[in-house]
Amino acid sequence: MPYVISDECISCGACEAECPVDAISAGDDKYVIDADTCIDCGSCAGVCPVGAPQAE
Repeated sequence: MPYVISDECISCGACEAECPVDAISAGDDKYVIDADTCIDCGSCAGVCPVGAPQAE
């Protein structure tokens, strides 16, 4: 299942830089993950300082 970014996101951008398939982009108030592009690798979750990316 693709990852989603929770409301705990602090918009630091660490997850976007780590994503190997460029599925993450800046949203209006937090980063968002394109579910169709996400390969469920978990790289974003590993670098997030607040644990915002979570498996859906």
